[in-house]
Amino acid sequence: MCASGLKLHDRLTQIADSAFAGRGKKGGLPPALSELHRLLVRGLKKTEGLWPALAKAYALVHQAAHVLANHEDEPALVVRERYGKVLATMREQQASLGTLGEAIDTFLKVTQSYWPGLFHCYDVPDLPRTNNELEHCFGAVRYGERRASGRRGAIAALVVRGPVRVLTALALRRQCFLPRALVLKDPEAWSTMREQLTFRREARRQ
Repeated sequence: MCASGLKLHDRLTQIADSAFAGRGKKGGLPPALSELHRLLVRGLKKTEGLWPALAKAYALVHQAAHVLANHEDEPALVVRERYGKVLATMREQQASLGTLGEAIDTFLKVTQSYWPGLFHCYDVPDLPRTNNELEHCFGAVRYGERRASGRRGAIAALVVRGPVRVLTALALRRQCFLPRALVLKDPEAWSTMREQLTFRREARRQ
C-alpha cells in the first residue's frame, strides 16, 4: 500500500531512467522520447526536495491507520496504547517534515477531538469503526424507511425516535430475536429512554 503521489514519483523515475538507458543505444532516442526524458528529468529535479518528507509523513499516517485497523483484534486498551506511541513518534518527527509539519499538527488536533470515543469499537461488537461504516448503517436504515413509507427524506419519527428505531433496525438486520430476548431487564434505563423520547417528541410538536 502506497500513496498515489509516491507511486507516481516512483514510476516517473523508472521511466526517466529507462529513457536515459536508451540514449546510449545506436541511433539514440526518437525526438519525442528525448523531449519526454528532458521534461521528466526537469520535473523530478525541481521536486526532488519534496519527496523525502512526503514519504516520511505518509509512513507515519499509514502506521496510524494500521494500528486503528487492528487486524490482530486487540482490545481497546492495547490499541489505545499502540496508537499513543504512534502519535508520540509523530510529535518527535514533526519538525523534520518541513511544510508537512503543519499537516501533522492538524492530524494530531483532529485525533485529539475524536479521542474520547475513538476506541469503543474495539470492545463493543458490531459498533462501526469509521464514519464511512457508520454512514452506511444510517443509509441502510433510511433505505428501509423509504421502502416502507414511500418518502424520499427521513420521516419525522425516525429523527425523533432515532435512538430506538435506528438501533432496532440495525439489530434486526443481523439476527431474529426470540421472545425471551425481548424481556425488559433494566426498567430504570427503559424509563429514562422513554422520558428522553417524550421530550424530543414534544419539542418536535411545538
